[in-house]
Amino acid sequence: MVALRQPPRHVVIGIAAFFLVVCFVLFTPRSARLDLGSVSHSSPPPPPASKKSERLYGKDYRGHSSPADVNRVTNNTLGFGNIFVVGLPERSDKRDAIALTSSLTDFHVEWIDGVKGDTVPDKAVPFGADRKKMWEANLGSWRGHMNAVRRIIEDDLDSALIMEDDMDWDVRLKPQLERVAQGARALLSSTPKPNSPYGDDWDLMWLGHCGEVFPETLDENKEKPSDDPAIQYMSRKFVIEKDLTVPPKDKVSGLVDFKNNPEYTRWVHITGAPICTFAYALSQKGARKVLFDLSVDHLIGPFDNALAGLCRRAVSTWGVKDLAAAGDRGLDAKCISVTPPVFFHHKAKGLVNGDSDIQTVKDGQIREKGRTENIVWSARNNIKNMIMGTRMESQYE
Repeated sequence: MVALRQPPRHVVIGIAAFFLVVCFVLFTPRSARLDLGSVSHSSPPPPPASKKSERLYGKDYRGHSSPADVNRVTNNTLGFGNIFVVGLPERSDKRDAIALTSSLTDFHVEWIDGVKGDTVPDKAVPFGADRKKMWEANLGSWRGHMNAVRRIIEDDLDSALIMEDDMDWDVRLKPQLERVAQGARALLSSTPKPNSPYGDDWDLMWLGHCGEVFPETLDENKEKPSDDPAIQYMSRKFVIEKDLTVPPKDKVSGLVDFKNNPEYTRWVHITGAPICTFAYALSQKGARKVLFDLSVDHLIGPFDNALAGLCRRAVSTWGVKDLAAAGDRGLDAKCISVTPPVFFHHKAKGLVNGDSDIQTVKDGQIREKGRTENIVWSARNNIKNMIMGTRMESQYE
């Protein structure tokens, strides 16, 4: 009987490796891309929801992204140096809710006491601010946020996330932030091993807002030619496709025309002109720019408008060399937004006028069920399910 000769071991290994590569190319999902005109980029999707052995929230989730250092966003400060929540001390209801939801989704927050406007003396109001035109509550909101921004500088933090005390987020926040980090690093230059999982070249990341536009659509930019380097810069977008943490496009809210884009799309993009400061992150250099531009040097209008104005001035004068035309160039602030946002204002069940500490609306009316726009698996509405380990409920089913 003639013995069959086995092929050399290196040939077997080579054939096996070839088939592994082919399988990876054929079956790896393409769910994100960097829209740069002729250049595209794809990255691994977040872990599938059908993976029953692992929850996408809580202490056990540690990320599945590439490069691996992106997974630092799953630590207990979401990849930032700290997380600050700004809120009035007497709103114990909001503090209870933030404490519980952040704990269940496994991150730690530190409180910055909100400020009432009538406690801010005239001498402390920045140059350019008209106290008579600003509500006292707006003045207090500005000061509370400035105290949080100042903490970043005083504590010499590399970065911090600042949010308001009525925030809500998806139970799957950490997988979302993996994609945001990939997008931030793709949009702006980043070293192979940055200090921050989000990259080191950003000043501000707008993660929660009422609505946002793409900067190339702003009045001052829309007439610029498509080959203008500024338009090419501001039109950059990291596109996250088939993101099931995005509501159906007939339910999502904001300023972008979602109905003319594919279902379940989210963008990480250069900031245009967002409304509301629900949640935003600042790097150390970004905090310095904000404290200078919105306090030490001047202040024009409510805090959210002033912060958006800084980013808008920066993007709309990008690349302009004529200082007379460019002005201060928005201190060359590098701002990134996420649209739809991953943080949004929660309207809790109970008294409707409890929604805001800036204005009183619908005094005496009761809301029977809490709700949050743009969030699918609302952490606030799924507190009981997280405690009990039961199925998460969608706001859109």
